[in-house]
Amino acid sequence: MGRTAELIVRASMGAVSGLNAIAPAFTRITGHKLIVCQETRAELEQRLISNAPADLIVQTTAVMDSVIGQGKVVEGSSTIFARAAVGLSVKAGAPRPDISTPEAFKRTLLNARSICYSLGGSGIVAAQAIEKLGITEQMKSRTVHCDGSPAAGYVARGDVELAIQQLNVSMPVAGTKYVGNLPGDLHEYVVFAIAIMAVSKEQEAARALIKFVTAPEAAPLLHKGMMEAA
Repeated sequence: MGRTAELIVRASMGAVSGLNAIAPAFTRITGHKLIVCQETRAELEQRLISNAPADLIVQTTAVMDSVIGQGKVVEGSSTIFARAAVGLSVKAGAPRPDISTPEAFKRTLLNARSICYSLGGSGIVAAQAIEKLGITEQMKSRTVHCDGSPAAGYVARGDVELAIQQLNVSMPVAGTKYVGNLPGDLHEYVVFAIAIMAVSKEQEAARALIKFVTAPEAAPLLHKGMMEAA
């Protein structure tokens, strides 16, 4: 198997479930261990500024483009590998709202006293969906933004009535129910890329991870993490 490495992976919350599902198989096959560090965008920026040790980064494609622009990853190493659906959550035991069509989803939002979504990839999808429905102004005063913790957690605590976020982030939150993905053309996947950090001292092992997560065999592992291969 040769020399093994410990790979530090800087990841957004939206990709952690997939990485955690992949890690055991990757370690079993290669011997390399993954240390997955979940970070908010602000935390990531601080790590990038200080050139903190890390081997790989996993972020939405929009954030990855920014990181590439800062020269923080090995040129040409960024690779799209996974995506996650976005949908609506409510408190466990609450009536199941109708989100079967865009018009039904619009009525559900307008009838809600409050909603929560993030400022990250799924939040962009949520905001675009609300804009497409033409109710951005109506929803402003009843919208709460989360950062670094699941939007469904706000629902579980009773802080808001509805949450819009990735399926893989929402489903594990106790005390909530995932109603379903956003309907019709309102739905977009959040797409994730992986790249080798320029500061990595384990670039060969890091390349092995990129090869692993983009192989067909990774698809069922990502599925266990409630994500999909992209």
